Amino acid sequence: MGMTFKRKLPIPKLIKELYPLSEQVAKIKEERDEQIKAIFRGEDKRFILIIGPCSSDREDAVLDYVSRLARLQEKVKDKVFIIPRIYTAKPRTTGDGYKGMVHQPDPNKAENMLDGIVAVRRLHTKVIEESGLTSADEMLYPENYRYFSDLLAYVAIGARSVEDQEHRLLSSGMDIPVGMKNPTGGDYSVMLNSITAAQSPHTFIYRGWEVVSTGNPYAHAIMRGYMNKHGNTIPNYHYEDLNMIHEMYLSKELQNRSVIVDCNHANSGKKYLEQIRIAKEVIYSKNHCSDLTDFIKGLMIESYIEDGSQKIGEGIYGKSITDPCLGWQKTEQLIFEIAELV
Repeated sequence: MGMTFKRKLPIPKLIKELYPLSEQVAKIKEERDEQIKAIFRGEDKRFILIIGPCSSDREDAVLDYVSRLARLQEKVKDKVFIIPRIYTAKPRTTGDGYKGMVHQPDPNKAENMLDGIVAVRRLHTKVIEESGLTSADEMLYPENYRYFSDLLAYVAIGARSVEDQEHRLLSSGMDIPVGMKNPTGGDYSVMLNSITAAQSPHTFIYRGWEVVSTGNPYAHAIMRGYMNKHGNTIPNYHYEDLNMIHEMYLSKELQNRSVIVDCNHANSGKKYLEQIRIAKEVIYSKNHCSDLTDFIKGLMIESYIEDGSQKIGEGIYGKSITDPCLGWQKTEQLIFEIAELV
């Protein structure tokens, strides 16, 4: 056989019972969920900032980073709504490399997905307990979502997953905002079709159940740049790109017309320092075009404690082991500048 079935994993209900949330954590999540939805509905005018490491590789550094975000959130809370980016499952272009905490709670040890699920649940719980913030994660594996569904405030569907039917259908049954990235090839119609599917009700099979979803009105677009046929990165954060996607939105009967701009990935060509300039340009477009003012709801930024990235095993605390990130000093300054600009 081409696969070895190592062990049957516990169902999400059992994991949630073994690692339950306190009433206080559940209350914080409920309150923040409503605030985030109000922003997407246009009732709350604060600017969303989904920010954090490319991959959340170690609990201590991530909690340190998020505690810093929490202190900043208090200072900019009237203008900016911060959602920590706690990404625990990483899509790999070739399949090689670190696949995230859900695979390896310790990047220096062998893969163990049961320990990974527990570690991810513990991390998201501690983030809420210690910071009062609720987090975003990428839904790489739809079947894993229920392990963390009572913890997550925001879910991103990646550029490689946005055309997948299971991601679309499960998104239609979530009660939190789901961001659909444009695909790596850049076809906006794929992203818009994904949003349409996620906003619609469906009957489908999930984790061995026949389920019925009601549709998710908070599904929306994430612009992350793309690759052309020659493998060159093409940005799509400029005014012309945002105006185009706004017009395409209008041509469809979509709810909560919203876009988040990812400042890294193909938009920056993975030149992490470019995120600072890109963030400011996006806000300039938001402020100087009435069509985009309410349409652009926020930004995604990759940031950690130390600038850049490192290889696994180098052991530099708070430095990304996947894509390079902005360090804390630059992050803090950028957040204050964003609060002044929006």
